Amino acid sequence: MNPFACLLHSIRMRRGIRQTELAELIGYEQTYISALEVGKKGPPTPEFVEKLIRALDFSAEEREQLWNAAEASKRKLVIDSDMPQDIFWMLKELRDRVSDLTPAEIQMIRQILKFKESFSEEYAEPVYRLKRRKKEGVQM
Repeated sequence: MNPFACLLHSIRMRRGIRQTELAELIGYEQTYISALEVGKKGPPTPEFVEKLIRALDFSAEEREQLWNAAEASKRKLVIDSDMPQDIFWMLKELRDRVSDLTPAEIQMIRQILKFKESFSEEYAEPVYRLKRRKKEGVQM
């Protein structure tokens, strides 16, 4: 299941709300709620998310989780046409293998992506300045 499907189901269970009750609260069909929860539908529209937030009076943290889960559940990736050729080949290889990746391989790829973030933060190159030589140390 996609992240949004899991989160929606989890929220509904924690709050003790049936699919039919949620559907009535936000003005959608129960079948749509069900399709979202089992992952048959892609991520919901921003309108759906906003209605859900208003109806269930989410905290700021819950709102952020919901938006992140909706973003993570997108099924398509659009890349800029001016990206380097290597990016296109890498994404093709990933598309070809994504359904066969093991949990360990998925974790390794995610760690590599996080590595760049942590590397750039922790190992920012220090700014070096040239020291001025004293007049007496300069040979002429």
